[in-house]
Parts: sequence; C-alpha cells; structure tokens
Amino acid sequence: MEDKRILYVSSEVVPYLAENEVSLMSYDVPKMINDQGGQIRIFMPRYGNINERRHQLHEVIRLSGMNLVVNDMDMPLIIKVASIPKERIQVYFIDNDEYFKRKATFTDEDGTLYPDNDERAIFFAKGVVETVKKLNWVPDIIHVHGWMAAMLPIYMKHFYKDEALFADTKIVTSVYGQGFEGTLDNEMLKKVLFDNVPESDVKVLEVPNYENIMKASIAHSDALIIASENLPEGLKQAVEASGKPYLEYVPKDNFAGAYTNFYKTKVL
Repeated sequence: MEDKRILYVSSEVVPYLAENEVSLMSYDVPKMINDQGGQIRIFMPRYGNINERRHQLHEVIRLSGMNLVVNDMDMPLIIKVASIPKERIQVYFIDNDEYFKRKATFTDEDGTLYPDNDERAIFFAKGVVETVKKLNWVPDIIHVHGWMAAMLPIYMKHFYKDEALFADTKIVTSVYGQGFEGTLDNEMLKKVLFDNVPESDVKVLEVPNYENIMKASIAHSDALIIASENLPEGLKQAVEASGKPYLEYVPKDNFAGAYTNFYKTKVL
C-alpha cells in the first residue's frame, strides 16, 4: 500500500473516545496502512467530551472559517488537528459550536439521542469533503466507519459528484452491528433532499433508524466490509444483495492481511 492515499472518516476513534468496536478499528486500520508506507488522514467529529488540552488539539485557521449550509442554515466550520502520540498520524476534527460543543457524543445523560444528530451527520460529511478540497489532497480510497460518518458516501455520489478532485476515489464502508436505538429526526429525508439528492436513491431514510441509514450508505459505496461478527440480518442481506465487492467478517487479530488484500484486489 506504499504511497496510496487513504482517507479514514469515522464516528469515533481511540484514543480520543472510549474503546469500542468502531473506535478501535478506526485506529487499527489506519495504523496498519501507515506502517505499510501508505499516506493516511483521519477525520472525526470534535465532540465536546474530547479533552482538547490532554490531546493537544489546535485550530487550523487556514482551514476554518467556511460556512456550510445544513437544512437552509449557515453553520460555521471549525477545523482542529492533533497527532496520535508515537504514530505520526494526524487526526482532523470537524467542529461547530452548535453541533459539537455539548459534553457527550450521540446522547444526553439520560441516553436520549440528540434531536439534531441527523444534521450533525450531514454537517460532518460536508465538513470532511470541504476540508479535503482545501487541503488539495486526493484520496485513492475513502474508508467510512460508524453511523455518524454514514452520510459521506451519499453526499460524495450526489452533492459532490462533479468534483474533479474525487473522480477516481473509491468509497469503502465498514458495516458494524454497533448502532443506536430508535430513529433520528423524522425530517431527515427532507433535509437530505434539500441538497438535491434524488429521493428515489434515499427513500429508505423516511424511517431514519440505524439499519436504514446504513442501507443508504451501503447503496452509495463502491465496496463494503462486514466489520462485526454479529451483524443484524437486514444489514447482512443488504451487503450481500448490493452487488458490490465485499469482505466477510475477519477477527481483529488477523484483519491486516485481509484488509490490505481487499484494498488491492477489489477496491483499487
């Protein structure tokens, strides 16, 4: 994978958030490619429970200052960056006071999903693409992890479809069993349609639960990875029926060879 450019876009990454299936793989896979001589960037949201001082986050003024439109509202984009200690891996954080200042990730202290999680996901997807454009860094592969990042394939295939920078970029989505209970805002479909995404391609978002959001992401990806041993049956069927190249679940202990081979033979 030497000199291949891979952009990792994730809901959660260790060491910035607690360890779970998504956050661990969102660290382990980029580290593996980095060790193989690949060029990587990691993007994640800058949730308010990330300790900026401890992790030495700092704002990148030249990348910040842009406004992104979400549901017809202008939302300022702030970009922060940090380096994972000992790994020479840079992590970019998508930030906005309205969406990411609260001191938690997806739910309040009672475990209730934030009512604007759908807008946060849209903002995150747009923020990643706009920042990569500013960096003028052309990824060979964009690898998506976690549901907060799941809007990125949809926006890449529609809202950003005419961006020459990404003409040859392939999108891989890892599909996890780890999601959320209930649904996001019932107006989510309307907010996505506001960005001129064809309704026929995202009709599944009429009921914006975890499974349907991931089904929309699967439909807009170029290749897929089953990243959990126990995947909901509906998602497993969606992957198998997609017609896209996909990698069956590989235990964490020996994913490296399988992922590298999948990138090389099925994606690039």
